[in-house]
Amino acid sequence: MTIHIATLWPDRRTLWRWHFFAGLFCLPFVAFLSLTGAVYLFKPQIDDWIDWRYDHLLTVQSPSPKRDVQAALSAVPQGAFLAYELPRTSQSAARILVSRPEGEAVRVYVDRNTHTVLKTVLEENRFERLVFRLHGQLLLGNMGSVIMEMVASWTIVLIVTGLLLWWPRGQNGLAGVVYPRLGIKGRTRWRDLHAVTGVWASVFLVLFLVSGLPWSFVWGHTLQSVENTVGRLTSVKDWEIGAVPAATFIAGHPVGQPHSLPVKDSMGMPGMDMPAASPSFPEGDLLSSLDTVVQTASTLSLPAPVIITASGSLWSVRSDTQNRPLRESVTVTPDGHVMTQETFAQKGFMDRIIGYGVAAHEGQLFGGINQAINLLVAVGLLMMSSAATVLWLKRKPVGSLGAPPALHSQKYGIVGMTTLVILGLLLPELGVALLVLVLANRMFAR
Repeated sequence: MTIHIATLWPDRRTLWRWHFFAGLFCLPFVAFLSLTGAVYLFKPQIDDWIDWRYDHLLTVQSPSPKRDVQAALSAVPQGAFLAYELPRTSQSAARILVSRPEGEAVRVYVDRNTHTVLKTVLEENRFERLVFRLHGQLLLGNMGSVIMEMVASWTIVLIVTGLLLWWPRGQNGLAGVVYPRLGIKGRTRWRDLHAVTGVWASVFLVLFLVSGLPWSFVWGHTLQSVENTVGRLTSVKDWEIGAVPAATFIAGHPVGQPHSLPVKDSMGMPGMDMPAASPSFPEGDLLSSLDTVVQTASTLSLPAPVIITASGSLWSVRSDTQNRPLRESVTVTPDGHVMTQETFAQKGFMDRIIGYGVAAHEGQLFGGINQAINLLVAVGLLMMSSAATVLWLKRKPVGSLGAPPALHSQKYGIVGMTTLVILGLLLPELGVALLVLVLANRMFAR
């Protein structure tokens, strides 16, 4: 039994219509993501530039992290200790993260010579956090995360249909297929800039989209639900799912799970657990041990930034470097002894896959070359989006959307239908949207 080729693949007009409408919805967001992503690529350099004056102070003579923390707490009324960031150099100010009663995290810069406060800033108002929330949430919290996840889902449809439309059919030579024909004026040049640039960028774009999905609200929680009901896919999540308050994420709490920190009552006995919104400050002997713990952390040579937090009667020292395969987490006793040490290699398989993907996504997996490649892809996506807009405006009739007219008998083909079903199952929001489109199409057909 043979299957005719026409029953396998969707017809070209159907592909064109799907590509057109997906592009009309996605391309403005793709351009926006390219711009914000290009800025976030250089987060380390931008952070260093913004904080330059706080890393070029007088060389510290008699450091006392405990006194730095006390100064930071005095600058934030009713503040609670969250974390101490290990200074990178002997000229760097201390960075202490303090939680306000309403749950907001405040970053306090303290001169380590005089133990005076130099600056306070809400963690969510820092430039890199603003760009991060713009890029992933449109500054709309979880609603923005859902919108961006929908965009990512339809962008994959855009890529698949675009590749099928680009696929050469009896065309001789590589011009217009592998490289654009820039010497030809008019619509052909714009078509090549759109199609050829899109093909080269699509491979990287798929990797960006897939590596970004664990951070999104619906897909991230779906992954978490599968982990909880089917089996252990990950060990400890160290990425944010949707809109997570900085205070919660800085303290290193597992996402989606309530974190508690045992505190002592007035009699010095363990009391009830406190919620993550109001973490307890380590008092008494534990506070006085901070100086010793910082000295131990300095000898571990963990990649910066190194975050030190209280974990019950112990201390947790962890690297929060964007190059996630280099991350390590160490548990330290109050007298400075290392109890346990967890490396990236010890994490679960899915943790490692996501870690590599996110590090590459953020341009930090293999240094400056990673940043340069990602920047080139971002520029290519901007070029592709601009060329598509020009093509649309050139062919769009006045007062009309300019969508390709539908054929009386549209052919989706076995491959086309199978692809849509698989994508709909893997991407929940796309699946729901496809069901709505099918129902709407039937209603209009009647």
